[in-house]
Amino acid sequence: MSHGIDLRGLRNTRAAIRALSYAGLVAVLCVSTACRRDSAADSAAQDAPHSPAARYPIHVRQPATLGVIDTAETTPTGAPKGIACVTCHGTGARAPLVERAGLQGFHDGVTLRHGALSCNSCHAPVDRTRLRLADGEEIAFPEVMRLCGQCHGPQLRDYEHGAHGGMRGYWDLSRGPRERNSCVVCHGAHQPAYPRVIPAPPPRDRFLKPRESSHEVATGGES
Repeated sequence: MSHGIDLRGLRNTRAAIRALSYAGLVAVLCVSTACRRDSAADSAAQDAPHSPAARYPIHVRQPATLGVIDTAETTPTGAPKGIACVTCHGTGARAPLVERAGLQGFHDGVTLRHGALSCNSCHAPVDRTRLRLADGEEIAFPEVMRLCGQCHGPQLRDYEHGAHGGMRGYWDLSRGPRERNSCVVCHGAHQPAYPRVIPAPPPRDRFLKPRESSHEVATGGES
């Protein structure tokens, strides 16, 4: 019976242990990498709606009467009936220059108080369904803000910064949409300045008036 050590078997055992350890390490690394990938994918899915790339739209409200002139007739609800400009002003012969005193027919109820401007300062001279910029470019009515911004630069600057024109929705477009008002939603195209009004009186509040002491009430305010 031999009491010597089997060196060959020992070497084989050590090799097997090293192989198993290496395989286990590779398995752990694979599982860890897969978990990190899954975690990153979940994080990206959660952050996707709020990422800068996912921007919601900005909707600019336009008045329903854009390109329409009111008449003396009213609808069953009391709203004035409007007639579209294209009803009478097609794309035919060139329309003459109209000054303030020359408004007739449907236009005699239009009050033009917009600096020294005439109709053809803003309306295209041939196609009345379009507007005209200072450089002669013709644009559609929904682009009216480009026309207004030519003269009202400070207001346009404030509008672009969100300090003019009103807003509903989100400042951060990665979280939701935003709604703005067109110039002619709040301002009349022919009379853009707000009319002067008398301020409303302050509310009456009995707590704003100093309370009279019982002595003053009994003596009528006399010492």
